[in-house]
Amino acid sequence: MAERVYTQTFGAVCALIVRGNKVLLVKEAMGIDKGKWHHGGGILEVGENPIEGIIREINEETGYDFVPKNILGIYSLVRTDIVGKQDEFGIVKPTPHPVKIVYLGEISENPVRELADDITEIKWFSPEEIEAMGQDTLREIDTKQMVKDYFAGKKYPLELLTHTVQK
Repeated sequence: MAERVYTQTFGAVCALIVRGNKVLLVKEAMGIDKGKWHHGGGILEVGENPIEGIIREINEETGYDFVPKNILGIYSLVRTDIVGKQDEFGIVKPTPHPVKIVYLGEISENPVRELADDITEIKWFSPEEIEAMGQDTLREIDTKQMVKDYFAGKKYPLELLTHTVQK
């Protein structure tokens, strides 16, 4: 895996997983956001198909198999809240700016593997519980908008995104 450079915008894949009226969130185990909840997902690897990336990320972070069905939207988040803070390695953080492809889909009935080391737990939350979370509890504040968009019925076909590798 290549070294991460956060001085430029980068691509991420995420999923908003909903069952009934509850949204699945994962809890960070380390770093600046240790102890905070967020929707599952992560940084897209260079050359990786975004659909394969979200399947991998959700499996790693939740332990469940994930089948993407739709795209909720594309979100741009500028994290000025962590600028200048040091992580556990003493690295001072610049301004991270992920552009996130957020998927909707289904997870397997039961987990198929253990959680990744960087996640301590997963839990289902109501939209009202998520709306009440602050930056001390919620890693990425745009999760609130994603939940609103989902319950407003927003969704787009997977074909909205085309992945091409030029050789």
